[in-house]
Amino acid sequence: MFGVGPQELLVVLIIVLVLFGGKKIPEIMRGLGEGMREFKEAQHKAEDTVKELAQEQPDTSDAEIAETVETQQEKEYKG
Repeated sequence: MFGVGPQELLVVLIIVLVLFGGKKIPEIMRGLGEGMREFKEAQHKAEDTVKELAQEQPDTSDAEIAETVETQQEKEYKG
């Protein structure tokens, strides 16, 4: 795992425990998990949008599809 052995991992975990304390670590992990979940959902939504656009407009270039996706995402972001 990234060239980190068990001893280094143990040292890092001890430092994290000392810095943040036992009560704060679950909150940090929960926030990290929620962020990862939101990222994956957005990634899947973007992939679905690209696939839909590719099926709807088979004669368009990749650049045109990317521009359409960006425009659609901007509309969704603005609400």
